Amino acid sequence: MCQHQPPCPSADSADRESARLVAHHPEQGWSLLCNGVLFFEDTGELLPDGRIIAPHRPLGAGQVMTAA
Repeated sequence: MCQHQPPCPSADSADRESARLVAHHPEQGWSLLCNGVLFFEDTGELLPDGRIIAPHRPLGAGQVMTAA
């Protein structure tokens, strides 16, 4: 799919989010990356094969994760 040199990371790569933008729709909260990944504003992803990557936002400064 990618025509860039060097090529963008594949959808299966750990660094898939660093692929170039093909389409960006901030008003709708999503972007399409060169590797076919739909990247959502909440940091969730939809991979080309239909797999879903849950949102993975880092904790904000001063927030501490606690066990429930």
